[in-house]
Amino acid sequence: MKVRAPVDGQRVSGHRHRAGKSRAGLLIGAAVLLVESPSNTTSAQAQSALPPVTVEAPVQRPKPARASESPQRRTQAAARQRSRNAATPAAPTISERAAAAAAAQQAAKLGYRAMPSSTTLRSGASPLDTSQAVNIVPEQVLKDQLPRNIDDALINVSGITQTNTLAGSQDAVIRRGFGDNRDGSIMRNGMPLVQGRSFNPAVESVEVLKGPASLLYGIMDPGGIVNTISKRPELYQHGSVTLLGSAFSASKTGADGLLDVTGPIGDQGLAYRFIGYGVSEDYWRNFGRHREMLVAPSLAWYGQDTTVQLNYEHREFIYPFDRGTAFNPVTKAPLAVPSTRRLDEPFNNTWGTSDLMQASVEHRFNQDWKLYAGYSYNTETFSANQLRISTLNFTTGVETRSNDGTQGSLSNASYGTSYISGSFWLGNMRNEVVFGGDGQYRTIYRDNLIRLATPAINVYNPVYGLVGPGTTVSNSDSAQTDKLGQWSLFFQDTLHLTERFALVGGVRYMDYDQIAGRGKPFITNTNVSQDKVLPLGGAILKLTEEVSLYASYTESLKPNSTIAPIGIVIDSNVAPEEGESYETGVKFDLNKRISGTLALYDLDKKNVQTTKTNSAGVVELHTVGRARSRGVELDVTGRLTDSWALIGSYGYTDARVTASEDRSLYGMKLQNVALNTASLYLVYDFGTALPGQLRLGGGARYVGDRPGDAINSFFLPSYVVADIFATYETKYQNAPVIYQLNVKNLFDTVYYPSAVNNLNVAIGDARRVSLSATVKF
Repeated sequence: MKVRAPVDGQRVSGHRHRAGKSRAGLLIGAAVLLVESPSNTTSAQAQSALPPVTVEAPVQRPKPARASESPQRRTQAAARQRSRNAATPAAPTISERAAAAAAAQQAAKLGYRAMPSSTTLRSGASPLDTSQAVNIVPEQVLKDQLPRNIDDALINVSGITQTNTLAGSQDAVIRRGFGDNRDGSIMRNGMPLVQGRSFNPAVESVEVLKGPASLLYGIMDPGGIVNTISKRPELYQHGSVTLLGSAFSASKTGADGLLDVTGPIGDQGLAYRFIGYGVSEDYWRNFGRHREMLVAPSLAWYGQDTTVQLNYEHREFIYPFDRGTAFNPVTKAPLAVPSTRRLDEPFNNTWGTSDLMQASVEHRFNQDWKLYAGYSYNTETFSANQLRISTLNFTTGVETRSNDGTQGSLSNASYGTSYISGSFWLGNMRNEVVFGGDGQYRTIYRDNLIRLATPAINVYNPVYGLVGPGTTVSNSDSAQTDKLGQWSLFFQDTLHLTERFALVGGVRYMDYDQIAGRGKPFITNTNVSQDKVLPLGGAILKLTEEVSLYASYTESLKPNSTIAPIGIVIDSNVAPEEGESYETGVKFDLNKRISGTLALYDLDKKNVQTTKTNSAGVVELHTVGRARSRGVELDVTGRLTDSWALIGSYGYTDARVTASEDRSLYGMKLQNVALNTASLYLVYDFGTALPGQLRLGGGARYVGDRPGDAINSFFLPSYVVADIFATYETKYQNAPVIYQLNVKNLFDTVYYPSAVNNLNVAIGDARRVSLSATVKF
């Protein structure tokens, strides 16, 4: 007979089996895993639902041989018993099973296999069974390309460009034509962030849900959300130490250090992970330095039906606060100075700390139903010095500047969500549903705003260091406050009418309040309390198990608000911004090797806030603005052959103003939105052809020209930036060692990723060469 064996040295039929004496247990666990687990199982699934192991029940011990038995018969009996013992291997431990699961998935990761997180779509549904596009930047892509921020990671996704990053201190992502640096679209494990920079070494992968996402995420711009996925504790002991050296030029160098260690605690499914990171590097322009420290411990418990996750991140940072360069309004060309020359002062920096705490519980009631509950608290404090360009004479080079700054900035977001997902049959039709609720309270506060006039400087022959940081506080600009609270209930059902065809329907009821204003004493400029019902509809037609067609209608909502005085207070009589999107496309997942999406969409945003000065000189608020974005997007990632892997994208985004009382804006293209974007990165894996494992890769991204301001008075030129990398894995005294070389911006291209106006144009990083060594243990 067969019996199910407990793991980690527990008793089986009265006998204790020791785990880990040899490699046999690990090999058996790997074999069982490969037989019983699908190839595309995620690591979290592998750990929370470990494959069962069956062993032969131990046979009864033979009675001792009588003295009268011959030595030959005793020898034969002993041999038979040894044979039986050899056929009854020790049960693999939880750690061995987890290691086998990781080994089985490693080939898929090296092949850029996309493994979406269930937090992005609030369910574990396959992308082929959903009616919206989800694009994934897998873990191995991040390891190969070594992005330094979220912008670097998202170069692999179609239809995405950068907007105002607040001088490099904020994530600012445009998706399908819409987005800004405080639009609430950046998530960690499906829960919102307010910290300026979301990407760090604790992030495992990045996913983008395209189009209006308010059904699942509430108040949101219509372009979609970016979900960063955390690295999780694992149930087998392993770790790595990485040291990296980098150089922008001979005199601009830096160093990074990373420790990542994880493993089990005891033998009951509890695991830990600790990530520690530090970087100190010179800025690539003529002055500035970037320093950052991250400490990220986490715990997880993987029970038979329940998974509990706890993670914490603490960051301390200082970034150069760099507004970039300027474009001549007459010639439409950039300022004729070296790209390395800054137009401000060495004290232009942003510094502060951020903390992120998250907890989640997932409980599976049975094979069909599960419960998820999560809570997140994120806070960031920072201060900044900046010399803001006021005017610039492009002929003489005389630049006037305002000595500005921010003291005591505080942002925080408290968010909780709980939902149930599962399936049931209604007649002959299967229903996959998700229903639940969420609530959020978010505050953005800027205490003291500094405004101070300062002497001019000549940008063609600058003399730095003649001024210091500003100290004069402007009370009318200070105490900038934006408080937003919302709670919601949502429901979504995917009704499978046949095995191939399904309809999707959903609804969210949302209630929200927002207060915003500024000044000491404080003046309220926004006081809104409203509710709204948002629908979703879609259809899915599976042509085969590997190809599906989809179509969807989605909506988004975002309250109109302002911290600045505009003559009136925005209240509930002012309609919120609303987005509507129609989308259709095809998704594919061929041979579990290469997957992607081709999408066509038409997105309309109405009630866009505009202001106009009337004949009496009073600023009036109007919400008659309207903008439209139409486009085509293609995203592909995966393995072409056993040796070749790729990730690529193309996006066509026609985004422009379709209604405005300001005639100068009518028909204008939306700022910082490129009509065409494209990227392609290829990797070749030499496998076992060499003594070690060598992988070579590289590619390029293209971004077309973009308007640098709202009235399209100048355009940022198109650009192509190429990157390459090489990794070589070998062993040193039985310890795996990985050497990695990365060259970003291979041809040292000067390019301009975004602009606030013609006096504040961001410059992309110069060529950066890095060499790292990673020791695994």
